Amino acid sequence: MKQVRLITDGACIGNPGRGGWAYILRFGEHTREMFGSVGETTNNRMELTAAIEGLRALKEDCDLEVVTDSEYLKNGITTWIHGWKRNGWKTAAKKPVLNQDLWIELDELVQNHHVRWTWTKGHANHDDNNRCDELATQAARAHS
Repeated sequence: MKQVRLITDGACIGNPGRGGWAYILRFGEHTREMFGSVGETTNNRMELTAAIEGLRALKEDCDLEVVTDSEYLKNGITTWIHGWKRNGWKTAAKKPVLNQDLWIELDELVQNHHVRWTWTKGHANHDDNNRCDELATQAARAHS
C-alpha cells in the first residue's frame, strides 16, 4: 500500500466570508499542490473541503497521514462523528450537526484508506502547513 502524506488547510476572509482551501499531497519524491475558493462560506467548511479534495485526488487505497491545523477537523472525524452517526446526525445537545453534508462525504472518502490524523500547530514551524495556509488564503482573496 502506498504511503502518502496529505497536508490540508482552509481559510476565510471574514467568517462567514470568501473562503479558500488547499492541500499538498506527498508520495515519495512526488508533490502535488492544489487549491480552490468558494464565495460565501465558513472557515470550518474550508478545512473540511481541503481534506475532501485531497482525498478525492487519490486514485487507489493508501496508507495515509492527514496533517491538519484544525482541531475541528481532526476531532470531528476521529471522535465526534461516531456519536453523530449513532444519534442520526444530531449533536449531544440534540441539534443538527453543522456541515453534515461535508462530514458524510469525508467519512465515505476515508473508508478506502488506512488513515492517521495528525494535528499540527498552525502558523508555526511546519513548512507544508504554512504553504497550505498561503495557498488557501491567496485563493480566498482571489475569489471574486
